[in-house]
Amino acid sequence: MIMKKFILLTAVFALMASCNSTDRGELVGVKGKTWHPEKPFGMELIPGGAFIMGNADDDLAGVQDAPTKTVSVHSFYMDATEITNSEYRQFVNWVRDSTLRMNLAKLADEIGMTPEDGGIGEYAFKDADTADMSVYERYMFDNYTGLGPTGYEGRKLNKDIELVFDTEDYPDVWYAEVMDSMHLSLEASYNGQRTWDVKKFKFQYSYMDIQEAARNRGIKREDVIIKEEIMVYPDTTVWIRDFEYSYNEPRHNNYFWHAGYDDYPVVGVSWKQAKAFCEWRTLNKNSYQKSANAEYVNAFRLPSEAEWEYAARGGLQGATYPWGGPYTKNDRGCFMANFKPLRGDYGADDALYTLEANSFDPNDYNLYNMAGNVSEWVNSSYDQGSYEYSSSINPSVNDPANKRKVIRGGSWKDVAYFLQVGSRDYEYADSARSYIGFRTVQDYIGAQVVQKK
Repeated sequence: MIMKKFILLTAVFALMASCNSTDRGELVGVKGKTWHPEKPFGMELIPGGAFIMGNADDDLAGVQDAPTKTVSVHSFYMDATEITNSEYRQFVNWVRDSTLRMNLAKLADEIGMTPEDGGIGEYAFKDADTADMSVYERYMFDNYTGLGPTGYEGRKLNKDIELVFDTEDYPDVWYAEVMDSMHLSLEASYNGQRTWDVKKFKFQYSYMDIQEAARNRGIKREDVIIKEEIMVYPDTTVWIRDFEYSYNEPRHNNYFWHAGYDDYPVVGVSWKQAKAFCEWRTLNKNSYQKSANAEYVNAFRLPSEAEWEYAARGGLQGATYPWGGPYTKNDRGCFMANFKPLRGDYGADDALYTLEANSFDPNDYNLYNMAGNVSEWVNSSYDQGSYEYSSSINPSVNDPANKRKVIRGGSWKDVAYFLQVGSRDYEYADSARSYIGFRTVQDYIGAQVVQKK
């Protein structure tokens, strides 16, 4: 009787195992995480297609750097507006808070304080207590702690406890010491206000130079890993330096910080800082994706010059401006963008300087201010003849050795010529201006979305 029950149970288990086997020995592929396409917040889907890139009208400036050329681009997402002060401050605050937490954790580690000790100990590295580590975390801690330039690489910060910014509420003298070290000295302060030493807040990231790796197949992977360290705070002095003998102190003092300018485009940001913002935005989003056990998203990045122009045209072939053209006024006599009209009457378009990032009507891709307001960094180096040798499919020319980076769209201080979708201009990668901002893009995953004819 016992033997019969054993045989019956064995048969049942075998049947269950066969039922749970979903492939039945067939080639069905490896199943990954469930993935659902999701339009990134604040972005618009730009359908791929072909267009005539270059000057739609005569080259009035005689630059001869944008001859017409038919190119094709893939589908991608693009920010509906320029990156605003409020959005960029999210990046700045993240770097600031991470830097403060790291310095607090370092000091707590040096003086041997843990969360049980209170005060600065509450900001100690999460691995200060090794009892709750997983096997992998313990392995990494035992084998890699102390390595790297600082000796703190890979250690987890404690982000569960809030930072304290009110000096009256500092938990102990050690905390006060760290916070004091991140501010300008008393000698550099005035009117009783001490401000952050913005030079101490830097964003560190690394990436692989895929172009170099592809050209040199025998090169070691570690030789194409590029590490960057970028100061993140915008240069507010651009409002003074860009315009000598002009009273722009209010914008120097308030433009980036005051809530009244939250929805205005960020300026005073270099090409390198714009690239760093893209890296942070990718890191920030994928950190959330990891916590939700979801697939990572494609990287956010600056658009190529071809992507920017294609998006700016909004599906209009041969147009002079994002709204068509050839005029900068609509049928009611109102200007269509924020620029320098009427030989310098800046206020004729209802703005002396920048306006909110969603001002004026969007183009047919629902993108705002693709002409005027602020010029925009793109991920391309300026070469007068690049249209002659660049590819006709997803053209991209970005030479790391060429520090001149393309800016597009014209700005509040430019004449109408620079607002034309085919006009090109440039600035140096490490320069910041009061009239240059940026917006980001992200590659589209899935079946190609094509522009309807």
